[in-house]
Amino acid sequence: MLQKLTIQNYALIDNLEINFDKGLNILTGETGAGKSIILGALSLILGQRAESRYFFNQQKKCVIEGSFKIADFHLKNFFEDNDLDYEGETVLRREISADGKSRAFVNDTPVNLTQIKNLGEKLIDIHSQHATREINDPDFQLLVVDGVAGHHELLGSYQTKYRAYKKSLKQLDELITQNDKAKADLDYYQFQFDELEKAGIAADEQEGLEKELATLTNAEEIKRNLLGAHYLMHEGETSAIIQLREAGQQLSTIEQYNPGVEELHGRLKSTLIELKDIAAELENIEQRTFTNEARAEEMNTRLSMLYNLQKKHRVNSNAELLAIQEDLSDKIQQAVFGDEAVEKLQKQISADKDELTGIANELSANRSKAIPVIRQKVLANLTEMSMSNSALEIEQAPLADLGATGIDTIRFMFSANKGHALADMSKVASGGELSRLMLSIKSIIAEYTALPTIIFDEIDTGVSGEVANKVGQVMERLSSNLQVITITHLPQIAGKGQSHYFVYKDDAESVTKTRIKKLNIEERMQEIAKMLSGDNPGESALQNARELLSI
Repeated sequence: MLQKLTIQNYALIDNLEINFDKGLNILTGETGAGKSIILGALSLILGQRAESRYFFNQQKKCVIEGSFKIADFHLKNFFEDNDLDYEGETVLRREISADGKSRAFVNDTPVNLTQIKNLGEKLIDIHSQHATREINDPDFQLLVVDGVAGHHELLGSYQTKYRAYKKSLKQLDELITQNDKAKADLDYYQFQFDELEKAGIAADEQEGLEKELATLTNAEEIKRNLLGAHYLMHEGETSAIIQLREAGQQLSTIEQYNPGVEELHGRLKSTLIELKDIAAELENIEQRTFTNEARAEEMNTRLSMLYNLQKKHRVNSNAELLAIQEDLSDKIQQAVFGDEAVEKLQKQISADKDELTGIANELSANRSKAIPVIRQKVLANLTEMSMSNSALEIEQAPLADLGATGIDTIRFMFSANKGHALADMSKVASGGELSRLMLSIKSIIAEYTALPTIIFDEIDTGVSGEVANKVGQVMERLSSNLQVITITHLPQIAGKGQSHYFVYKDDAESVTKTRIKKLNIEERMQEIAKMLSGDNPGESALQNARELLSI
């Protein structure tokens, strides 16, 4: 249930806090005082769109916060699925800045609007005088039947399997399309694959061939430079090694006189050893370097083939050619074995459809059992609210194929008057009759679903007198199972509430503000008397108010 609602900087409200009670809560006040503004603010923490132009102060942010007692409503799975901290007393908060940016929180954890909206739908149902069009919505009518049928887990299981089934159907269409294309292009794919396979491509082959070809192509220059370097280092009369050896001999004669020279002589010896090793390695490389025109031609031919294949397939490396070869292999496999994959998926889809059909038939049977119960309860409620001549039929017809909710379409047909043909409800009922019809249906939904709070925004429009009293009795009975908050202008309904809140405009300061006050029993009597006769109620109005309040 909604325990507390705090509103800051919204429309005519600068700062407002309302503590609601369980049972039937009544909100009254003059037209324009701000009753619907309070509901507008509440809708923000239920995920509705916000507009900064409705702010009380355009320089400050708007903050709406609702505290809900949810321990008895089996919502832990929702919190776990959305990675939220579960609290028996949960707080929903919405903050909207002056530039229109919005943030939402559940127990101080940031959430997106979809998450707070989904949670809000499990906590509050707001029904306004303009929402009676929902009664003709086939989805709403089916929701009523499913609620009374009580097969929520079975319906959820069906919907999960149905989504997977539709996904498989889409996958089958794609597979058949791919299979047909693969068959049509099989010869072309096979030719390209054979060409690449025959080439015997290796991923790192190209770089090695290019380096070897560069060596063969420049073999003479390589040998000439290697020989020149070897001569300068080792063979010439003034080669580096001979000169360094002589330098070492000169150092050896004086190293006994200077320890520093001894160290340098050692380093020179190490350098000579390294230079001799380098000279020997250069000689070995030179001897292994030779021209081979046949090998060069072979490599040129191989590289030309690789370059042509890369150009043909618009790639730049052998690795990419191998990836294309693998993709061609997959396409060939699909063309060859695609029919088997299609057949396997078709069998799976057929089995899934059989399972879904079984569940859908069970759902349909449950709905068939629920329909007479709904009809009986709705008509009983309407009779209680002075609509004893009403007639209601709920048509259950089969779909041509499986649908998202089973194999049924549901249609409510109604007549408010004796002897008149049944038709869609909006066509055969007045505004007041539709309000009572919707109240009757909502009371049934509340009876079969664990909805914490229901809010009626002037749903009593179009009724008065004894009918209003009976509507109030239905609301009073409804409030024994859940929290009911109703905005009303009817004293007969106001007298039924366990708690009564008066909404008014405060003009004491320079800016008009909306205020709210919880009335005590004496204040309630005065307010109801004013609703009966005007601002200055006489004794008869006060006595009538006492009777409505049973005091």
